[in-house]
Amino acid sequence: MPALMRYVQDNAHLPDSADVVIIGAGIAGAAAAYELARRGVRVVLLEKGLVSGEQSSRNWGWCRQQNRDERELPLSMYALRRWGELEAETGETLGFRRSGLVYATCNPQEIATWERWNQMAKGYGMHSEILNAQQAKAMTPGSRTAWRGGLSSPTDGHAEPALAAAGLVIAAQRLGAQLFQQCAVRGLDITAGRVSGVWTERGRIKTSSVLLAAGAWSSLFCRRHGIDLPLGNVIGTAFRTAPIAQAIAAPLYTPDFACRPQRDGSYTVSVSGKGRLEPGIQSLRYARQFYPTFKKRRNNLHISLGLRPFLHGPEAWVNWQFDRQSPFEKCRILDPAADRQIVEQGLAAMRNEYPALAGLQLAQAWGGMIDSTPDAIPVISAVPALPGLLISAGFSGHGFGIGPGAGRLAADLIMNADPIVDPAPYRYSRLVDGTGLDQPGMM
Repeated sequence: MPALMRYVQDNAHLPDSADVVIIGAGIAGAAAAYELARRGVRVVLLEKGLVSGEQSSRNWGWCRQQNRDERELPLSMYALRRWGELEAETGETLGFRRSGLVYATCNPQEIATWERWNQMAKGYGMHSEILNAQQAKAMTPGSRTAWRGGLSSPTDGHAEPALAAAGLVIAAQRLGAQLFQQCAVRGLDITAGRVSGVWTERGRIKTSSVLLAAGAWSSLFCRRHGIDLPLGNVIGTAFRTAPIAQAIAAPLYTPDFACRPQRDGSYTVSVSGKGRLEPGIQSLRYARQFYPTFKKRRNNLHISLGLRPFLHGPEAWVNWQFDRQSPFEKCRILDPAADRQIVEQGLAAMRNEYPALAGLQLAQAWGGMIDSTPDAIPVISAVPALPGLLISAGFSGHGFGIGPGAGRLAADLIMNADPIVDPAPYRYSRLVDGTGLDQPGMM
């Protein structure tokens, strides 16, 4: 697991009822809990493991508008504004810095894609700059490569995954929200065709509104209630280096590595697009919907076959009763192994690109399971077939950066308030009626 995660203290007593129950205390659930608590809503946040124990603490930490899919861009832009407000508003350290992001490449096709994206983004008031060869080199001092071009967004930034969700939960608690960790939700209580409560391992909580923000576990939870939620789970790898005299001042993407400098001189690093598939029943069930994405990314995916994913974890073929132990209690925190080859590739790429980093050493590596939709756009939506249930999942590797926006949009939908952005691109129904799935999103 990533080091230095902030621990959050639980509340004392599980209540009998709540206005809203949120399942999952990653960044999406934490942000929604905070936004609802600000409105005086009685919120209970339930987490089977620890706050931010899974992907919300294992990502790169980038908070970007740059290169977002057009459908996701308005929410990303709102989220970035929110990131800029939250530390002062909550009094909590979230690690946000408006550092800017730089992309550099020698691939003309990549540059052409960025140019098209930049023209589109201008229509939304997004400030981003296409870099020529000289500008890309100037923004990557000390690099070896003679880049052909790049893309820069000076208003983008990054936050600290080990702190952000925890800080939002603590701020929500201060406003009256209640948190219970090591408290799995086994299922929904349904009366007359709508949500009337949740069954937890500690008993029932009465509620008419549930937000499912359970990341990679969301599809399995929905399947238990006969709800189709096409999600694909990919294991990503990231790592942290030992501190070194820094050669890279701002978060940087190149075709061979992406990195985020830390204040202590270390870097958080990954290799964009690389991942591992460990298919189980869920992967087989939704293979047709994900085949176009799989075909596009096949060369960057390592497939690991085995029986374990069919028997344990979020892809398992299991059923359970609400008065018995559930799969969520058998695996409190998903902690997949890092892919050693990706770690070695990333380290070698950084050392090769920056001679000043020739002595770069690994400090820690980890894996994280990323829940994705077929079009790489999240679901932030009610489920028409089950009134009272809303889903916030399928963030496709973009969830941390847009977390504050996702939390606000979920809160708006729960409260029947005017949504901060048009919610149509995030509607659940598109995944089951086939509409809107013909344009793969930009990762």
